[in-house]
Amino acid sequence: MSSRNEGKAEGGGPSASGRLFGLLKKGYGAMKEGMEKPPEDDESEISRKKRRFRVICIFGIIMSVIAFLISISISSGGVIPVSEAFSAMISAISKGGHDLNTIELYIYQSRLPRVLAAIAVGAGLAIAGCMFQAVIRNPLVDPYITGVSSGAGCFAIAIVALGISVPFVGDNVLYMIPVAAIVGGLIAFGITMMVAEGSGGSAINYILAGVIVGFAFASVQTVFLSLAKDNLTDTMWWLYGSFANITWENAWLVFVPAMGISLVAMLWAREFNLFMMGEDQAKQLGLNVREFKIMMMVIASILTAVCVAFCGIIGFVGLVIPHACRMALGGDHRLIMPASVVLGAMLMLFADLIARTALSPLELPVGAITAMVGTPIFAYMLMRKGREYGG
Repeated sequence: MSSRNEGKAEGGGPSASGRLFGLLKKGYGAMKEGMEKPPEDDESEISRKKRRFRVICIFGIIMSVIAFLISISISSGGVIPVSEAFSAMISAISKGGHDLNTIELYIYQSRLPRVLAAIAVGAGLAIAGCMFQAVIRNPLVDPYITGVSSGAGCFAIAIVALGISVPFVGDNVLYMIPVAAIVGGLIAFGITMMVAEGSGGSAINYILAGVIVGFAFASVQTVFLSLAKDNLTDTMWWLYGSFANITWENAWLVFVPAMGISLVAMLWAREFNLFMMGEDQAKQLGLNVREFKIMMMVIASILTAVCVAFCGIIGFVGLVIPHACRMALGGDHRLIMPASVVLGAMLMLFADLIARTALSPLELPVGAITAMVGTPIFAYMLMRKGREYGG
């Protein structure tokens, strides 16, 4: 057999050594491609999530600016052109709120503090929901899972029904109900923590303890409602959520703590990522799991109580927004938490705008709007991802 026919069998086909060499060459090529492809896939997946994060944030900021401009230009009394409303707002701010004309006074005293409170409450509830969902490792929990809303509502109605005055506040309704709500919410949270830790401290224990404490305070709240009779206007609006009573006197008491706690909470984004890997792995990587879990739940409950205090109970924001961000961005809280802040503020601005204008001059409770918007969205997300929750 000649040298040029060495690689061929007698029938003209490749020899055994030629076939073996070809298979080895293909196997090496496949192995090389397999070793190189996963990093490219991982890199592309990370790039896709970061790109999606930028799109979500840009979209949320643009829509929030639009909602902000519409909110200061539309009211039950009529419509002010956006450019004129914006100019009036800038003029009023430059004057420090003094010597204002009618339009400037209306925007500065009524619309601007309300918009700032809506931004802070939307962002705060979204971050609180994100924190609870991470700590309890269940995307179907919300900021009120620890019984904060029931405790806050119970104490707020007790103040009105029994005519109790709060120390250092007296009979000032503007602060009396909010102070009572914060105290009640934190007491309810403390009881929830005590029951959950006493029963083992697992995620399911926190959920069950929150449900039990919530039912207990809700039943007492019903008793106070039956006692209050005719003096329930402010309290009922508070129970359904509203920004109608927000003024400059209390806007900063909502905005500064809510936004401050929300931004500070983002500093623990990496720890949340470790926690979501599992408690055993988080311990091996140096995280004090029990201390971290308790501290984050305390911070999230305080944030929820601050949001509830002046604006009332507004549901679904802390449930839907973090859940949607987690579906879009994966499990990285360095992306989920800032995205939740932006989308939470956007949703609350639009919900308050709809509440003021849908049946003008009648104003609707903001909590009803967020529930009507959030229910179908969450039902859709649940049908898409519900099988992943082990149920």
